[in-house]
Amino acid sequence: MIIKQIEAKDTYNIRHQVLRPNLPIETCQFDNDMDEDSFHLGGYNEDQLTSIASFYLDNNSQFPEEFQYRLRGMATIKEFRGRGYSTDLLSTAFPLIKNNHVKVLWCNARTESTEFYSKMGFETIGNVFDIDGVGPHFLMKKLI
Repeated sequence: MIIKQIEAKDTYNIRHQVLRPNLPIETCQFDNDMDEDSFHLGGYNEDQLTSIASFYLDNNSQFPEEFQYRLRGMATIKEFRGRGYSTDLLSTAFPLIKNNHVKVLWCNARTESTEFYSKMGFETIGNVFDIDGVGPHFLMKKLI
């Protein structure tokens, strides 16, 4: 897999296919996608975009750090899962975030993904909560 920085619009089809298949594709455009401090990574298998992740300079009020990044919309096409693509995306993002002098990365993780995030150094914060139309999640954070 080759990892490249991509445009927000490049993430929409995979977000829709994997994360929001029962919702309109318009719900796959997130508020912070076009912010100057946002960045999006894509994993390519040959010429096919197969895995994506988006990162936003976005604070969660539950954490005291002045600057925080948020991971959102990480997804891998079904037939490419289990190959370490999400691990590679995060491993690429961690030093980029740290180089911006940000020490916290947080996300709302689907309950079925918490084990993966824990292996990547994230800790679960609080109780499960539901995102309408998407499903149950946990707040998770990682110190970078």
